[in-house]
Amino acid sequence: MELGCPWCVLVLSSLFQTLSAHSDFFTSIGHMTDLLYTEKDLVTSLKDYIRAEEKKLEQVKHWAEKLDSLTTTATLDPEGFLGHPVNAFKLMKRLNTEWGDLENLVLQDTSDGFISNLTLQRQHFPTDEDQTGAAKALLRLQDTYRLDANTISTGDLPGVTYKSPMTVEDCYELGKIAYTEVDYYHTELWMVQALKQLDQGEESSIDNVLVLDYLSYSVYQQGELERALEFTKRLLSLDPEHQRANGNLKYFEFQLEKQRKESADEPPKQGRNETEGALRKKRFREPLPERKMYEKLCRGEGIRMTPRRQSRLFCRYYDNHRNPWYLLGPVKQEDEWDRPYIVRYHDIISHSEIEKVKELAKPRLRRATVHDPKTGKLTTAMYRVSKSAWLTGYEHPVVDKINQRIEDLTGLEMDTAEELQVANYGVAGQYEPHFDFGRKDEPDAFKELGTGNRIATWLFYMTDVAAGGATVFPDVGAAVWPKKGTAVFWYNLFPSGEGDYSTRHAACPVLVGNKWVSNKWIHERGQEFRRPCGLVETE
Repeated sequence: MELGCPWCVLVLSSLFQTLSAHSDFFTSIGHMTDLLYTEKDLVTSLKDYIRAEEKKLEQVKHWAEKLDSLTTTATLDPEGFLGHPVNAFKLMKRLNTEWGDLENLVLQDTSDGFISNLTLQRQHFPTDEDQTGAAKALLRLQDTYRLDANTISTGDLPGVTYKSPMTVEDCYELGKIAYTEVDYYHTELWMVQALKQLDQGEESSIDNVLVLDYLSYSVYQQGELERALEFTKRLLSLDPEHQRANGNLKYFEFQLEKQRKESADEPPKQGRNETEGALRKKRFREPLPERKMYEKLCRGEGIRMTPRRQSRLFCRYYDNHRNPWYLLGPVKQEDEWDRPYIVRYHDIISHSEIEKVKELAKPRLRRATVHDPKTGKLTTAMYRVSKSAWLTGYEHPVVDKINQRIEDLTGLEMDTAEELQVANYGVAGQYEPHFDFGRKDEPDAFKELGTGNRIATWLFYMTDVAAGGATVFPDVGAAVWPKKGTAVFWYNLFPSGEGDYSTRHAACPVLVGNKWVSNKWIHERGQEFRRPCGLVETE
C-alpha cells in the first residue's frame, strides 16, 4: 500500500537533514522546537495511513488524534510550549519511547509507506540520553525550587501558559530513571506520586504491584525498614505469589527484629528525636553551603542587600562621558549591585536585533562546554545545560553594530574581546557557580588567545523568562533577573589585574519559559589606556 501523502516523505526527509546535525536536544529549547514540527508532520502522515486501514488500526487512530491536538497547540508557540519542563520531558519520552511502541504495534506490513518512513527516520529522533536528560532536569527543578511531586505532576507551575499534567506512566518513568541513577530519594518521591494517582482511580498500564516493588526497595535503601516492610506487605496483599516480595518480607522482618534488639541493648541517646532513616535522608539531601545559597537565590531568597545599601543605588541616563553616539540619546542605566559593581542597561538591544542574532545562531548551536581542570580540554558537563554558538562582527552588520555599542558604552577595546557568544538554555537549563576569569592556579586558561585574562563580562538578556533563570552571585547574595532587551555589565578583575572573587556567579535553572542570552567576554590587552592599572590589589 502506498502512503496517501507523498509530500510528507519529502518534508520529513528535508526536516531530518536539519535535525541530523543536532544532538543533545534536551540542552536547547531552540533546537527542541524543531522536534515539535517533526512530530506534527509524523502525526499528519500517520492519519493518512489510518484512513487506509481504519478498522485494523483503531487503537493507533486514537493515539494520533490525541497527539494531533497536542502538537497543533504546541506549534502555535513552540518555545512557549517547551518552556514548561514537563512538556519538554514528555516530548523526549514520546519520541524516544512511545513512538517506538507504536512502530511495533503497526509493524505488520513493512511495505507500507508510513511504517517504512517512521522506521527510517527514527534514527534522527531523541535518544535515551535526551529522555534521561529531560528527566534529570525535572528532578533538578524539583530540588532547586522546592517543588513537591504533586505540584509538578498537576502542571501547576508559576507562569505556565500550557498546563500539562503528568500521567502515572510519566511519574513511573521519572522514578525509574532516578532508580537507574541510584537516586533512591527521587525514586521514592515519584513512585509515591504514581501510587497516589493510581489510588485516585487513574487508568494506567502500570499497576500497583510494579510501583510498590520499586517503592519498597527505594525506601529500604534509605534506611527506612519499617516503611519498606509496610510497602512490601501491601504488595503481597495484591500479589501473594510475588517471589521477590516474599523474600524481602522475611529479610526486612529479620533486620527489624535485629535492629530492635540492638536498640534495647544500647543506652538511649540524649536529644535523638529523628529516626535513622530520616537522618540519613537529611544528610543525603543537605547541600553544600555554596549550593544552598545558590538555590536560595534562585528562589528569590537570601538576597543580602540592606535598605541602606539599596538607597545608594541609582538609575540614570548615561552617555559614557559625552560619547558622541549617546550625547543626544543617552541610554538608561540602573545600578543592580554595589560590590561587585553590576549595572543594567535598559532597552539596549531591539527586538529585530534579537531575532537576527537568534536566526544567525540557531543553525550553529552546539552543546556548551567547560574547561576540564584535570585535562585542560573542553568537555560537556551536566552543571552546564545549554547550547551555544559564536558570531563574528564581520559576518553580519547587526553583530558588528552590537559589538560597537558595547565598546561605546563600556569604553573598552573590542578588538581583543572574544566573539559574541549566543546561548539557549534547555530543559531546566543552568550553569552552576563559576568564574569568568582565569585564576592564579590556571595560568594557561586563555594563553592560546594571547589577549590576557577576561577583564569584564557583558551579558544581553534576549528573552523574558516566566519563572527561574536568574543570574546569581552566591558569595555576595546578589540576584539579577532576566528582562528582554536589557544587558548587565561587571568587571571580573580589579584595576590591579587581580581577580575579583566576588564575581563568582551562576545561571539558575529555567523553571518555566525559554532563556536566550548573548555575552561578550572582554580581555585585558588593549585596555591599558582605557582602564589604567591600579596599584592597590583589591581596589
